[in-house]
Amino acid sequence: MRLWDKGGATDADILAYTARDDHRLDQALLPYDILASKAHVRGLCRVGALEPVERDRIVEALDKLAADVDAGRFVIPDDCEDGHTAIEAVLVRELGDTGKRVHLGRSRNDQVLVATRLLLRDAVTDLADRCASGARAFVALAAAHEDTVLPGYTHLQRAVPQTLAHWALAFAEGFADAGRALLSARDLADKCPLGAAAGYGVNLPLDREGVAHELGFLQVDVNPLYSQTSRGHVEVLALTAVWSAMALARRLAWDLSLFSTSEFGFVTLPDAFTTGSSIMPNKRNPDVVELMRAACSVVQGALAELMSIVSLPSGYHRDLQLTKAPTLRALAEARATLSLVPKLAANLRFDEGRMAKAVTRDLLATDTAVELARAGLPFRDAYKRVAADLGSADEPAGGAALASVRARTSLGGSGNLGADRIEARVAELEEAVSRTARSAMSRGV
Repeated sequence: MRLWDKGGATDADILAYTARDDHRLDQALLPYDILASKAHVRGLCRVGALEPVERDRIVEALDKLAADVDAGRFVIPDDCEDGHTAIEAVLVRELGDTGKRVHLGRSRNDQVLVATRLLLRDAVTDLADRCASGARAFVALAAAHEDTVLPGYTHLQRAVPQTLAHWALAFAEGFADAGRALLSARDLADKCPLGAAAGYGVNLPLDREGVAHELGFLQVDVNPLYSQTSRGHVEVLALTAVWSAMALARRLAWDLSLFSTSEFGFVTLPDAFTTGSSIMPNKRNPDVVELMRAACSVVQGALAELMSIVSLPSGYHRDLQLTKAPTLRALAEARATLSLVPKLAANLRFDEGRMAKAVTRDLLATDTAVELARAGLPFRDAYKRVAADLGSADEPAGGAALASVRARTSLGGSGNLGADRIEARVAELEEAVSRTARSAMSRGV
């Protein structure tokens, strides 16, 4: 059964090429497609396009299908072109001609749009929640290490002293911001496209706002052509926010990759977080952080793929079918990666002695230059004077390192971390995630 089939034969290779792996990809979208189908059917009944008995039979069959999908009893068959075809095939098999009425007033175009929007809303909310958990874990790490000193780096060269709390709070604040970006992207996806059909509406008085409310959308995509051509663009906006979170996870992974080397020796990953070599008995490899470092590339590649595909004129084009795979791939990779961040933060073991020893006398040079400038010497002259007489790069700074970080008292410095402000932003994100979920529920879902 093909929804577009009008009779006549189509080349088997052409069918395979155009359908591709949509039946497999649509398994992830199927629960949302069913949910939207129920709302659409109820909307049709409200405008007199379906009888109440037909509505009830279709909704009952869709509820049964949703339960089968949730339990793993229903998988889209290989001979179904996509999830839309599978849903209609089930309804026709169960209900006969009544099942054929489900497609009235909609196209596969707005059907996939609404399913994708529903999935995106859930996915980015979940990722925002994972960012909040990661941020919370780094707030806790910072609280335990306010006076733990280690070098701060520029150009991968030791620069000035910092504290482990200062390092950790950079990630706490970063993940809080990434979570807010994800919720902003969710707002852009929070518009219902059902009723756009193939991009030009239909000659029925569809209850578009009622359907949008039932599905928990904040508003409706008003112009059907814009709605249709937004496919891929909304995904780009969402994945841009996902990328910001993943780029932060990549930076974390880079730091841990460096800090866990024998040359640094600042941090050790638990054995449960590492793997061994197949040939070298002495090796424990930080594979998890290396794969987290690479995972950002999956999202970045998906973004590039989407941006290339959506360079199209107005109206629907089959190119847009290929936006599905990179979107689902990027969301899955982000979910797997960001879920590990809190666990990783909670299980890192730091060698405080090794870190303190790496803070050598020469790292106090900037402090000395600032002190001379405060005493009246022009800073550039102070800079040159200190540069001509640097402290030893071999002698640990000892207690002077702690004095140095405590003296950084402007907001955000190691001596005035502003941890309470960052923790408040994390709490705001946690509340925003919770509020977003409650708001959607109150609007219908």
